[in-house]
Amino acid sequence: MKYFLRDEQANITTTTVTLRVQILKDKLNQSLGLPFKELLPESVVEQAIAELKIRYKKRLFDPIVTLWAFLSQVLDSDKSCHNAVSKIIAHLAEQIVEIPSTDTSAYCQARSRLPEKLLEKLFKKAADNLEAKVTTEYLWCGRNVKVIDGSTVSMPDTAENQKAYPQPSSQKLGCGFPIAKIGVIFSLATGAAVALCIDVLNTHDIKLARQLYQFLNHGDILLGDRAFCAYADIAAIKKINCDAVFRKHQARTTSMRKGKIVGACDKLVTWFKPKKCPKGLSKDEFDTLPPTVTVREIYYYIAIPGFRTQLVSLITTLLDTKTYSTLEIVGLYGQRWDVELDLRHLKTTLGMDILRCKTPPMVRKEIYVYLLAYNLLRGLMWSSATTYHTPPLRLSLQGTRHHLNNFIAKLLVATSTKRLQIYRTLLKVIAHKTVPERPGRSEPRVRKRRPKAYPLMTKPRHELRKQLQTA
Repeated sequence: MKYFLRDEQANITTTTVTLRVQILKDKLNQSLGLPFKELLPESVVEQAIAELKIRYKKRLFDPIVTLWAFLSQVLDSDKSCHNAVSKIIAHLAEQIVEIPSTDTSAYCQARSRLPEKLLEKLFKKAADNLEAKVTTEYLWCGRNVKVIDGSTVSMPDTAENQKAYPQPSSQKLGCGFPIAKIGVIFSLATGAAVALCIDVLNTHDIKLARQLYQFLNHGDILLGDRAFCAYADIAAIKKINCDAVFRKHQARTTSMRKGKIVGACDKLVTWFKPKKCPKGLSKDEFDTLPPTVTVREIYYYIAIPGFRTQLVSLITTLLDTKTYSTLEIVGLYGQRWDVELDLRHLKTTLGMDILRCKTPPMVRKEIYVYLLAYNLLRGLMWSSATTYHTPPLRLSLQGTRHHLNNFIAKLLVATSTKRLQIYRTLLKVIAHKTVPERPGRSEPRVRKRRPKAYPLMTKPRHELRKQLQTA
């Protein structure tokens, strides 16, 4: 009888957990899952779990519930784990089931059990699903354009984070925060992030780029600033049957006399292989480079009131002047600024600038979840734009996030028929929030609001505490 009671109690516990998990999955699919159903349905998550052979016990925070809670956490303005657990409790409150503890340890442990490969796979899957929706009208000269750039994110000052992603060497120990360098490729058509790599702060952008070329598809055009304009990289991009449009690196002089003129301010130039192996390339990689590369150089002037007239030189492998005119390429490079806005959306709008996780593996997972959430918002914007015939890149990502968070409560309590009506209304109001076009806009980089007159931290906190105690 003793063993029977134990088994019976175990069965009751298992049944209770299964019931609560199913309730949460239903709630999440009806609310947060509904707007994202096209890019990240539950079946896609389950398939990724099966492909990676992830095994897990029957817990309240299984991988699917944990993932949706994590996504909800980064989309909210309050990004604390306590707030995420509170939402889970609220979902179960109206049901006749046991309410979980308000302690966040179970949720935090569940997040740490999520494999990084799973989040990376789901991020890539959401990006691919959105890219598959791009039709010819959104392409540039019939080609898909990807934009590349690098940025940084900071994280809590823990010993593990400092070891993996050291703070700037110019700062004293204990007075700074660990910083990671990220390289991201965005789609120019959808604004979605399609590839990511993470490294230490002092990594050059071009080193990050060489880790990202593998994610380009046949026929893509890679758009970037002067940091990526190197002989080896031009050759590498051509080798994978892609093309590049970069601003000319400042180390290369612009000569109007050399090259074959093919148009006004437009010429073909032959670049020769460097005599010495550049930093960042192995001897084998250097040996495989072709002896010469023919590129097209386009130079033009930018005149902005209040600024010096600036000469801009572009280097591209698009040699066909009939298919890719000078004005088309100049206009394309003008759209390179979109990558700065995309990074600002990630870091400022969604709040990825300052991460919260205290270990390097969790930091990387947090970055992937941010990019996944960003792509899901871009997918929602794409659905809204294509439904109501609005340019998708003109919609406000911040406005989309606000509308989504406000509509979730209504989606939760609605019937199945009413839920679809509310979802269509969500798409409609998202399409109403358009960002005005501001061509040639320039603003001074100054701050009007004065910071508080506290001195900067120049000693570790424990030393400053000792000074206060002895003062």
